[in-house]
Amino acid sequence: MSFFRKLFNRSTPKEEQAPPPAVEEHVEDLAAEIEADVPLVAEAPAPAPAPEPEPQPAAEPERRGGWFSRLSEGLSKSSRSITGSITSIFTKKKLDKATLQDLEDVLLQADLGLPMAERIVREVSSGRYDKEIDPEEVKRILASEVSKVLKPVEVPFSFSAAQKPFIILVVGVNGAGKTTTIGKLGAIARGEGYKVMFAACDTFRAAAIEQLNVWGGRIGAKVMSRPTGADASGLAFDAIAEAKADGTDILFIDTAGRLQNKQYLMDELDKIVRVIKKQDEAAPHAVLLVLDATTGQNAMAQAEIFTKVAGVTGLIMTKLDGTARGGILVAIAEKYKIPVHAIGVGEQVEDLQPFDADGFARAIAGLEER
Repeated sequence: MSFFRKLFNRSTPKEEQAPPPAVEEHVEDLAAEIEADVPLVAEAPAPAPAPEPEPQPAAEPERRGGWFSRLSEGLSKSSRSITGSITSIFTKKKLDKATLQDLEDVLLQADLGLPMAERIVREVSSGRYDKEIDPEEVKRILASEVSKVLKPVEVPFSFSAAQKPFIILVVGVNGAGKTTTIGKLGAIARGEGYKVMFAACDTFRAAAIEQLNVWGGRIGAKVMSRPTGADASGLAFDAIAEAKADGTDILFIDTAGRLQNKQYLMDELDKIVRVIKKQDEAAPHAVLLVLDATTGQNAMAQAEIFTKVAGVTGLIMTKLDGTARGGILVAIAEKYKIPVHAIGVGEQVEDLQPFDADGFARAIAGLEER
């Protein structure tokens, strides 16, 4: 199935999404809670020379099992933490106040959020109080309630052929996997036959610039970059002009994510957007927020800040394989209603896949695929 779903005109009907709730005015406090720059974990391999013209990226070796198998494996830390505790709590025990409190504690520890935890506890207790309950039934209730919250935000990523280049602004804190995600999205788009360009507008980090240049070399995508410390908005302007002249289908614009100075972040993103609009009044056509699941509740604060300062249109959550608190995606979806386009559960390009609410819910509950 295509990752990048093309819309052939701007009037193509889309499913109505509920608008995100208003963000409260306490962004400064949230920014102070978020840690400063985190260096990229892995260094990308040296770039291979890109053949001309516009080569297709080499296919990666296919791994065993389908996407649900990889999703279940990636969410295994979260799933084991939740389901192991559920089995321990409910095996040969009658449902009472203590077991329900234990269940709520487990759900909160998984970062599912208080509203979701309370909803699941109510559903489990309904008509079952003072009776034995099968742990598998609790898991099914968990999956059902999680799916109900996630289904409305399960939104496939799409772009319009009428907007060329389709300009995607990618935001997120340093260390969230933002630049790597851009590279993976670019690889997927190239594999589907689209002409891709990267703009390395995180000009404060030499590693981010180098990483995009490496990805560009690997997949045959042009990279617009400048020396470290160059003006990011000027680079964005030049990249759009080059993308137009070059017939680029999709332009990904990387950005800095230094939240220790929230006002500077706001000013920089605002300047980049204003410069982009000088080239295309409708752009950016998408603003993608990349969040690192391993940051837990910190990801909630990041979602609030970037929703406020960048006009986020969609979310990609990475590193779900590295945490036992994958429930944070549920808490963010419930509070902010941000469309979720994709999730990542590993290092490979194929580990970034379109978001499937039901599959995620069943995997985190330790259930088999339907």
